[in-house]
Amino acid sequence: MNRKDFIKKGLMGTGMFVASSAVGDALKNDIDEIQPLEPIGYNHLPNEDSKITESTVLHKANTRGHANHGWLDSHHTFSFANYYNPDRMHFGVLRVLNDDRVDPGMGFGTHPHDNMEIISIPLEGDLEHKDSMGNTTVIKNGDIQVMSAGTGIYHSEYNKNKDKLTKFLQIWLYPNKRNVTPRYDQITLKAADRQNKLQQILSPNPNDAGVWIHQDAWFHLGKFDKDKSTKYDFKKKGNGVYVFVLEGDFSINGINLNRRDGLGVWDSNSITIKALSKGAEILIMDVPMTV
Repeated sequence: MNRKDFIKKGLMGTGMFVASSAVGDALKNDIDEIQPLEPIGYNHLPNEDSKITESTVLHKANTRGHANHGWLDSHHTFSFANYYNPDRMHFGVLRVLNDDRVDPGMGFGTHPHDNMEIISIPLEGDLEHKDSMGNTTVIKNGDIQVMSAGTGIYHSEYNKNKDKLTKFLQIWLYPNKRNVTPRYDQITLKAADRQNKLQQILSPNPNDAGVWIHQDAWFHLGKFDKDKSTKYDFKKKGNGVYVFVLEGDFSINGINLNRRDGLGVWDSNSITIKALSKGAEILIMDVPMTV
């Protein structure tokens, strides 16, 4: 692929370009790129070996795609870059769930996106963000960042620290509106608001708790003491819920999950959550199952 076609592909919403501080502004497509989807809809359904029931799928942490580029170590829940698994293209509108580690002094060089809702949740350390809208900010553990790429945006993310790793979740959702005006937002979350309960961190409503995006999706974080239980009710009919364990162990609808395991549930109205270890942390993503 020549450089012109490569950049065009990125601007059409199928690519993400990455560079490290070692290569400056060079564009490389061997790290982060997503495949376009043919039929959009329920082709999130996995093979029979990973399906527990007709409406529940389990993705164990050690079955994720993995790419170690030295400065970037990334685990992919869904197909991404050189990891391609036709059984793991997406879960409804949830297209990317990457668990990334960035070395000190390294990062993602300036690259374009369009027509994608991009959410970053730092888990450790911090990243400096710059974009074509003039924003220069630092996101750190305890923050959530959102970008509506819309008609097109360029941005970079760097770990400017010389002695600390950065770990964060990179999440992409298909929007429910195309070609919107690009926007950026970030907020600092209150950790106390998720102790033994679920804290809403994202929704479709600008006046609701957390950040907002152009999609009927709701995200929640929770941190629980051992044996604490709660129930989560789906926010919208037709949505599914993808649960991702950040730390510790949980039982979701009686299914045991460990650190970095994922569980998708659809054709349901609620799930039951029980922490099986102290300080267990969980991310719940409630998303439409069709685009």
